[in-house]
Amino acid sequence: MRAIRAFAALAVAASALSAVPAIAHETAQAAPARPVMVCATDAATRRAFTREHGAAPVFITAREVLALRASDPTWATPRCITAIEHTRLVNGSAYARAR
Repeated sequence: MRAIRAFAALAVAASALSAVPAIAHETAQAAPARPVMVCATDAATRRAFTREHGAAPVFITAREVLALRASDPTWATPRCITAIEHTRLVNGSAYARAR
């Protein structure tokens, strides 16, 4: 069986979230964790993901990750992203940080 080519990454897209300064008497809260895994799209990977996480993989794009806001609902099961979309995410995050 092909191993799931994945690494656990917290795609908290902090660079995409608007930075609002915290008021002095309020405590700063971290953005909710939204785990994303790099997954292949073959049947074996889908079966392995379903076996491990109890649900079929849901694929998201780099654009969707970068568009996440702190107010968006979190998810219980990790989302999957393809290797190409992961590259786009890394490049997009680097571009956002440079701006």
